Amino acid sequence: MPEYGRHVQDMIEYVVNIPDKAKRNEQIQAVVSVMGTLNPQLRDVVDFRHKLWDHVQIISDFKIDIDSPYPLPSRESVATKPDPIPLKEDKIRATCYGRNIQNMIDLIADRPDDELKKHMIKVIAYYMKQQYLIWNKDSVAEETIFEDIKNLSGGRLVVPEDVHIGSGMADASTRKPHIPGTPQQPRPQYNGKKQQKKKWKKN
Repeated sequence: MPEYGRHVQDMIEYVVNIPDKAKRNEQIQAVVSVMGTLNPQLRDVVDFRHKLWDHVQIISDFKIDIDSPYPLPSRESVATKPDPIPLKEDKIRATCYGRNIQNMIDLIADRPDDELKKHMIKVIAYYMKQQYLIWNKDSVAEETIFEDIKNLSGGRLVVPEDVHIGSGMADASTRKPHIPGTPQQPRPQYNGKKQQKKKWKKN
C-alpha cells in the first residue's frame, strides 16, 4: 500500500520473520501506532484502528501470524469488487444539450396545457439557447431552438407562437423569464447620479 511507504512495509516484513509470537504481537503494536501517525486522515474514519489492523494483513500479504484485536480479513473479501452501477444505455438525442434537458422536456411534454407549462417552455428554451451558443459563438435563430424542442420531445411539445427568446446572447428579449409563483428579485434602483470616488489625503 503506497500510502504507508517502503519503511512501514519493511517493518511489517521484519515482524513477520520474528520467530516468537509474543514478540511479534509486541512489535506489531508499535508498527500500527506508526501507521496511524503517518495517516492521520484515517482518524476521521469509523473504526480507524480496525482499518489499520486490516492494512497490516494486506501489506504482509496475509502471511503475518499475530493476535489481532479484530477479526482477520480474508483475501477474498479484500479482492471483491463492488457491484457495477447500472447506467442508461439509450443514447442522448442532442449532445449539446445533455440528458438533463432531454428529461426535462419529457416532463414538460407530459404536463397539461396551462399558463405554467407555457412559462416552463420559455425557460427551457432560453436555457437551451445559452447551451447552444456555448458550441456556436455567433447566434442562433429561435426557430432552431423551437425545432430542437419539438424533435427532443418526439413531436409532443410545440412552442406557442407568442413565445420568443431572440437570437443573440445579449438580446434584450432573452432576459430570464419569471415563473409565476416564484419570488422575483427586485432590480437595482439608481438615482441618476454618478458615484464619486473618495479622495484620500496624504498625512
